[in-house]
Amino acid sequence: MKITREVVQGLYKQTGTARVDADVAASFKVGDAIQARNINPTGHTRLPRYIRGKQGRIATDHGVFKFADSLAHGGGNQPQHLYSVRFDAQELWGAAAPAQDCLYIDLWDDYLEPA
Repeated sequence: MKITREVVQGLYKQTGTARVDADVAASFKVGDAIQARNINPTGHTRLPRYIRGKQGRIATDHGVFKFADSLAHGGGNQPQHLYSVRFDAQELWGAAAPAQDCLYIDLWDDYLEPA
C-alpha cells in the first residue's frame, strides 16, 4: 500500500479508546502511597526509567484500560486500572528540585506496588 496524504488523514481522523468495559478490581484507591516497580523489561514499556523505584500517591483512578505493554508484545489487552500518580519533584530529582513542584503521570496497575 502506498502511503498517501489521504491515507494518513484517514488514519488521523479515526477515533477510538483504550478504555475497556470490564469488571477488574482496583489494586489502589485515591490517596494510597505507592512505589513504581523497578523493572527492566525487554522491549516496550511506558514506565519511564526516572520513575522506577520512586514513591508517589494515587491522585486519580481513570478506570480500566488495555495495558499498552501487553499489546505491544502481542499479549492481548490484559485490562487493568490506569491511575494518575503524583510524584514530588524532590523524590524524582533530589533536593535541588523545587520543593513545591510535582509531576503527575499515568501508570497502570502492573507498574505499581504498595509503598
